[in-house]
Amino acid sequence: MGIVLNEGLSQISLIFIYAAMAVYTGAFLTFVSHLSRLASEKKKVRTAATKLERVAIIVLAVGALLHGTGVVLRGIAASRVPWANMYEFSITGSFIVVFIFLLALTIKDIRLIATFVTGFTLLVLGVADTVFYVEVKSLMPALQSYWLVIHVLVAVLATAFFNIAAALSIAYLFKTSNWVKVSKAKAVATFRRVLALFPKEEQLERLAYRFNIIGFILWTFTLIAGAIWAERAWHRYWGWDTKEVWTFIIWTIYAGYLHANATRGWTGKRSAWLAVIGFVAILFNFTVVNLFF
Repeated sequence: MGIVLNEGLSQISLIFIYAAMAVYTGAFLTFVSHLSRLASEKKKVRTAATKLERVAIIVLAVGALLHGTGVVLRGIAASRVPWANMYEFSITGSFIVVFIFLLALTIKDIRLIATFVTGFTLLVLGVADTVFYVEVKSLMPALQSYWLVIHVLVAVLATAFFNIAAALSIAYLFKTSNWVKVSKAKAVATFRRVLALFPKEEQLERLAYRFNIIGFILWTFTLIAGAIWAERAWHRYWGWDTKEVWTFIIWTIYAGYLHANATRGWTGKRSAWLAVIGFVAILFNFTVVNLFF
C-alpha cells in the first residue's frame, strides 16, 4: 500500500513539474516580448513594456509555486530530501535558482536577465524529465546521513548564486563585444538596442562579483561538508575520486576569480570569462562527471 501511495505521489509530482514547465514557457515568452518592446523605437510600445514585465514576473512566480510543489511532493513520495539522484537534484536546484532570483528582484538591475534564468530553468527541467528521470528509490547506506542533506543543500544554493552571476557575466560580455558594437546587420542592431537596456558594464561586473562571492562561500562549505560526509561514510576525508577532484577544481577556479579581482586588478572581459568558465565547470561536474565517471 505504501509503495503504491509513493508511486502515486511521484506521478502527481511529475504532473506539477510539467505544469511548471508550461507556465515557465509562458513567462519566458513574455520576458522576450518585454525585451523586444523595450528595444522598440516607438515610445508608446516602450511604455506598454512596463506592464508586460509585471505580468511576466507574476507568471514566473506562479511557475515557481507549481515547481516547488512538485519538489515537495517528490520528497514526500521518497520519504526523504528530494536530491538523492540527478533528476531530483535537477528539479530542486532549478527551483532554488528561480526562488533566489525572485528574492533578488528587489535589485532592479538584475531583472533584465530574467529571460536567461527562465530559459535555463526550462532547459534543466526538460533534460531532467527526458534524460534523468527515475522512479522513487531508497538510498544506499552511504547516503543515509544528515551530512548528505547539508552537503547537497549548500551545493544547490551555491550553484544558484553562480548561475545568476554567470548570466550577469554573459550580459557583460555581449555588452562589451566589439562585434556587437560595429555590426550593421539588422538583427544585431536590434540585439544592440536590447543590450543598451541593461545596466552599465561596471554595474553588471559589480553585481556578478557579489553573487560569485556568496556562491564561493557556500561552495567552500560544500567542499568541507563533503569531506566530513566522506569520512562518516567511507572513513576517509579525501579519496581523490573524480567527483571530489572536480569539486576542488571548481573551488580553485572561483578562488582564482576572486583573488584576481581583489589583488591583480583582473577586471573586465577576463574576469567575466573566468566566471563563465567556472559555471561551465559546474555544469560539466553535474552532467559529464556524474554520467560517465
